[in-house]
Amino acid sequence: MTQQIKIGIVICDRYHTCAGGKCFRALKNREGAFAMYQDQDVEVVGYTTCGGCPGGNIEYVPEEMKKNGVTRIHFATGFLVGFPPCPYMDHFKSFIEEKYGMEVIFGTHPIPEKYYKTHQKLDSWQSNFMQQAIKETLTDEETRLNYD
Repeated sequence: MTQQIKIGIVICDRYHTCAGGKCFRALKNREGAFAMYQDQDVEVVGYTTCGGCPGGNIEYVPEEMKKNGVTRIHFATGFLVGFPPCPYMDHFKSFIEEKYGMEVIFGTHPIPEKYYKTHQKLDSWQSNFMQQAIKETLTDEETRLNYD
């Protein structure tokens, strides 16, 4: 294994009671957006919500995470699969990368099949931005079903 990577996970506040089970399973199995860490040692050193629309925690949480060694922040898959998908994601990403110099990655666990089907019917992922945002979490049907 290479040098340990410390990440932070920010979840959408509408899922504020989420215990992170799918995210942590995906990290352990290196699935979804965590597939990028196949042969790397990764530690989650921060896990919090965005603070609710329009993302009050986004302004301050990255600073604390950075003090704890975080170099990458993952916006949890809930930002992508909620309806509507978070309309602030691109602004959050730009802000964090500019102010804190930290990489922002969209997604954690694979998109569950039930959300995949709904968003396909609603055409909510058709923009170029959303196509890029879901890319790391878009997996095969079998994997999506395992995350339902």
